[in-house]
Amino acid sequence: MIEGVSHPEPVGEGAIVVRIEGEAAAEVLSRVRAVATVIEAAAIAGVTDVVGSPGRVSVAYDPLAVEDLGAVMAAIAAAAGAAEVTSGSGSELHEIPVAYDGEDLEEVCSSHGLPRERLIAAHTEPEYVVEAIGFLPGFGYLAGLPEAVATPRRATPRRLVPAGAVGIGGGQTGVYPFASPGGWNLIGRSSATLFDARRPRPAVLAVGDRVRFVEADGEAVVAAEHSPPPAGAGGPAAITVVEPGLFTTVQDLGRPGHRNAGVPLSGAADRVSLRLANLLVGNPEGAAGIECTLVGPRLRFECEAIVALVGGEFPGLPAGVATRLAAGTELAIGHATAGCRGYLAVAGGIEVEPVLGSRSTLVAAGLGGFGGRPLRASDRLGVGDRAGRAARPPVRGVAEVLRVMRFGERPQVLRVIPGEQAEACCGSAWGRTFRASSRSNRMGVRLEGAPLPGAGEFAGMASVAVFPGTVQLPPDGQPIVLLADAQTIGGYPVLGQVIAADLPRAAQLRPGEPVCFEPVTLAEARAAVRQQEDAVADLRETLR
Repeated sequence: MIEGVSHPEPVGEGAIVVRIEGEAAAEVLSRVRAVATVIEAAAIAGVTDVVGSPGRVSVAYDPLAVEDLGAVMAAIAAAAGAAEVTSGSGSELHEIPVAYDGEDLEEVCSSHGLPRERLIAAHTEPEYVVEAIGFLPGFGYLAGLPEAVATPRRATPRRLVPAGAVGIGGGQTGVYPFASPGGWNLIGRSSATLFDARRPRPAVLAVGDRVRFVEADGEAVVAAEHSPPPAGAGGPAAITVVEPGLFTTVQDLGRPGHRNAGVPLSGAADRVSLRLANLLVGNPEGAAGIECTLVGPRLRFECEAIVALVGGEFPGLPAGVATRLAAGTELAIGHATAGCRGYLAVAGGIEVEPVLGSRSTLVAAGLGGFGGRPLRASDRLGVGDRAGRAARPPVRGVAEVLRVMRFGERPQVLRVIPGEQAEACCGSAWGRTFRASSRSNRMGVRLEGAPLPGAGEFAGMASVAVFPGTVQLPPDGQPIVLLADAQTIGGYPVLGQVIAADLPRAAQLRPGEPVCFEPVTLAEARAAVRQQEDAVADLRETLR
């Protein structure tokens, strides 16, 4: 067995962590890579993702698919015990061409008192090691930057960093695979395509790989294709978007299995509501539907359709009831009167091309859904086979599931399994009331209230794997509850994990709505998700 490998321990009720120690950073990363590889190869039932990060391997599992958590932990321990570290542990060396003409290059040179040539030499000299993949799909956090050129992140992040930009952030460097907001200092650009969903291995870099930067002529470094071509409708157009609403996307239940490449789970922020809507129209529970946020779309149905809306309450359709629409019907979902997100299921499911096994939309990387973006006016969506589908009569089962989910309580109480930094950071967080911020999105619900203490104690902490439901505490002391599109790696203190049964309610928080946390045990969390799943199963049986 590899030395310095801890026994697996649960983190919330959806993840297990194996801690790895060693005297040298390179040694630890070799161990991380070896342990992650052998756990992934073990194909343990219920395990969905294996993510390596500095000093740990995090294993995500489906709590609904795991009856015996002890057996899963024993299987992980056995796999980790069988891992062997060989020289290099199978790591690859990647050479990345860089044109050193970034817009922050002169400022970085000036801050260190170095001429341009010296800074370039310092950046190209080391052989970097990939510590983690996250922030964006394929984004590698590279360790090994000389201290002489380490540069603090920018005080104000840019709204948009171009794809291929090469940056320095503190003591790390890396390449942005996609255009995105970012706070690193931009010193150059590269034509390297570090992520492509069409490849068997979408991310070029992996934890433990080595990277060398090679100076290239600016004219030779041209913009590369950093994302797959947009995915359009997969079948004959059946729905035309007349008005798109505030933020409307195609979502299914997400794309597990790709977190080690920095790809978030994505999918419906409120997974239970999408499942219920699909059940009402006779679809498989994971079929793609339409997720709308606060203001729903206006849609024209070009052919007869059966639809159902579950989640937030919108005036355009009665909640929790299947409705038959005639061809030519225009359906205006309207403004949400309760909750935040509505899920419109259409018999046959929304047909768009799957990307990495899912039709869900990840806007940050332009993946999946309809062209990797929110819906726009005049978009035309296909619908799958509707043969034999019939509108379901109103059933009490939907109301019962929503009762179990406690959608109606005020303030919303989110049950949390306390995390590693809870004691140091929370103070009186348990029971304190926060309010959901208008700056919330599918990545996370930002909360506002009296700042929590302690975040500063963890400045510079190593980034760790995070999941939907992780409660982070950034330096301003205002907690963030991560949702479906959250990054896979985070460097903020972790207060805990919102339990799976309460994540749908977190996704339904409206701006300004009060919310508080309540600590619970792992056993209580597992019991809550089982109770919720039993209510869904009862509805499923009723509809049969």
